[in-house]
Amino acid sequence: MKKKRFSFMALLLSGSLLLSACNDDSSTTPKEDGKVDGEITVWVHPYTGDAKKEEDMWKEITANYNKEFPDVEVNIETIPWSNRDQKVLTALAANNGPDVFYAIPDQMPQYADVGMLLELDPYLEESDLEGFVDTAIAATTWKDKIYGLPVLQEAYTFFYNLDVVKAIGEDPAKLPTTWDEFEDWAAKAKEKGFYALNYLGGGSMNGTIYPWIWQAGGDVVTADNEVLINKPESVEAFEMINNFYKKGYIPEDSITATTQDELWFAGKMLAQLGSGISITQLEKDGTFDFAIAPPLTGEKQLTYGTSGMFVVPSNSDNPDAAAEFVKAVTNAENQRVFNTVTQYIPTQEEAKDIFDSNEHLSQLATYTQYALPGVIHPKGRAIMPFIQAEIQSMMAGEKTPKEAADAAAKAIEAELAKP
Repeated sequence: MKKKRFSFMALLLSGSLLLSACNDDSSTTPKEDGKVDGEITVWVHPYTGDAKKEEDMWKEITANYNKEFPDVEVNIETIPWSNRDQKVLTALAANNGPDVFYAIPDQMPQYADVGMLLELDPYLEESDLEGFVDTAIAATTWKDKIYGLPVLQEAYTFFYNLDVVKAIGEDPAKLPTTWDEFEDWAAKAKEKGFYALNYLGGGSMNGTIYPWIWQAGGDVVTADNEVLINKPESVEAFEMINNFYKKGYIPEDSITATTQDELWFAGKMLAQLGSGISITQLEKDGTFDFAIAPPLTGEKQLTYGTSGMFVVPSNSDNPDAAAEFVKAVTNAENQRVFNTVTQYIPTQEEAKDIFDSNEHLSQLATYTQYALPGVIHPKGRAIMPFIQAEIQSMMAGEKTPKEAADAAAKAIEAELAKP
């Protein structure tokens, strides 16, 4: 196969990642003869603490792939999570990178926007996308082109301490489903000496303000660089968080907190925003009974939930075999293998049957239909600190919600204007 050679430059200057791609077309098409052979290298990460179990998992997934493509040699290489951006970019710049690697939603548009990823649409039939959760496919799409296929997904929602629910005189079988209902419970929790929920103002916006913005019917920024964070719908989310803080529904340290687990596990909090790992922690802790509620509805019923995907660099030496591997590793059969080991939620609906014996995971898996993967934009990661700073300023009483949202919008616009 004729090798495609594209040159990429990755530099770290003042903590910022600058990408340059000497390529004006990241798309290609499958070979006309349809023959898939040769060799591919796949970079994966340690998804659990059990290296042997993961090794066996990849052997099984590779064997399943080789049933259809026996003439392809697959080399699985596990790389650490730390500095993964720099490692991938450096390897691609030297033209000795992988043919397939794992990416998350805020990486994908950065890479795709500068031509670093292979567009997969030419390799996909309509049937290849059947069965995927729509929100998971959205996480792999940039400007109407698919650059990866998702293998795992999460869904964040409220977990309730049932002892606290009973203490405030509410029915554990009728958990809140709307903003108004939750606010009513929050006030009752405060009256009884409990916090209503956690708010980690020092953490990612994905787990703090973004779900409220989406539920209010707002957004942050579009793929076409339209800034929406200071529109009325989004400002309503700022007002909600500000109201919660002023009324003491969330803890005093919520402006900068990165964890409030001590309050949650001590039974001092009505609800906590959590995901699959929360189930593991609560089942292990066993201090109190808990229940999971659907994501809240404001104007819309939405929440946050990342997706993990496999992508192909546009300078892969074997794009045909690589694209077919991405399709294979994310099919229902292999998602069962992968997610049984990792305990993430499959992005193929039929593969969710791996959780049939676990009531809580099975319930959580039904909420991925509401889970947005964050802000899909090349600057999605870069704009987070600006939003965080303005919300912290608002909660500290230095700005009104509208002033904070306007300041965040101005900072985002300045960032988008940079080359």
